[in-house]
Amino acid sequence: MMDRTANLLGVVGLAVADRIEDVARDILGRIGETPAALVVIGHGTGPSNDGLRRILGLSHPGTVRLVDRLVADGLVERTEGQDRRAVALRLTVKGHSVRNALLQGRLKAVDTLLEPLSENEREVLDKLLVRILTSMDTTVADRRTLCRLCDVQVCSNCPIPASEGRLA
Repeated sequence: MMDRTANLLGVVGLAVADRIEDVARDILGRIGETPAALVVIGHGTGPSNDGLRRILGLSHPGTVRLVDRLVADGLVERTEGQDRRAVALRLTVKGHSVRNALLQGRLKAVDTLLEPLSENEREVLDKLLVRILTSMDTTVADRRTLCRLCDVQVCSNCPIPASEGRLA
């Protein structure tokens, strides 16, 4: 039975990922890490290329190409960083609009999978998901990567634990 549960969860995970990808393609015309880059940049911290690279798990040249495309599309601008050696990435007005559409579309797409559940079943599922997430051994960097498409307005109290480093 446990193998079946893991298998079913894997299928649900793929269904969620596919729906999120479809939303990104419809709204942004791009998939891959482009939607996550917009969400991450839009958190308002003005990440550098290197900070974005670390969260998205991309190479330096891959991140530069991604940011170049976002700038060319009028979604992101490069501004002066805190120490003048680094460049801070910020969303343009158009970028904020697209980011909001992505976040709303993501929630709506995933919510369609939850429609068959009653309110009580959703509450039970929420508790089970929180239990799974709180059991994860994650660092701050891991959590940033896992939450790269999260809407922090919806999930303001992230259940994923984040330590400075993994325990031995």
